[in-house]
Amino acid sequence: MTALFCEYGEMKLGQRVLEVGGGCGYMSCVYAEVVAPSEQPKETWGHVWSAEIVPELAESGRRNVERLGYADRVTFLEADASEGFEAEAPFDLIIVTSAAPEIPSELTNQIKVGGTLLIPVGGAQFYQELVRVRKKGRGLTHENLGGVAFVPMRGRHGWNL
Repeated sequence: MTALFCEYGEMKLGQRVLEVGGGCGYMSCVYAEVVAPSEQPKETWGHVWSAEIVPELAESGRRNVERLGYADRVTFLEADASEGFEAEAPFDLIIVTSAAPEIPSELTNQIKVGGTLLIPVGGAQFYQELVRVRKKGRGLTHENLGGVAFVPMRGRHGWNL
């Protein structure tokens, strides 16, 4: 899925990326290698903001990002990012790694024009559709990229389980 998120998001050097659901930090570091590769000049780097709502996972993810040497390219937070991260918006790419009941408007509002949101949408268990939302001017396009299975989203725009 990490590779598919990079491909479907058309991730590239210099982009500003928000990851909703950072888990252990692995995916955040992979994204940083694409948007801010260490062999490129720092002025060309993008940045990854990763938010994890589960406190223990957030602490683990933050420690992993620091231990692996990515803290200058990844900001790892304990937060409910189902509403996005307004303080750093807009983003070129928002990647959601948990299944939402619907697409939160706060996330689409925080995509740059020309940017992309990737989000699993559907049931809280077993099966969802991966949706790619692109912002074109003031409009949005939606594309179904196929079936996926993710944990349910927690937080304000997640499932009440």
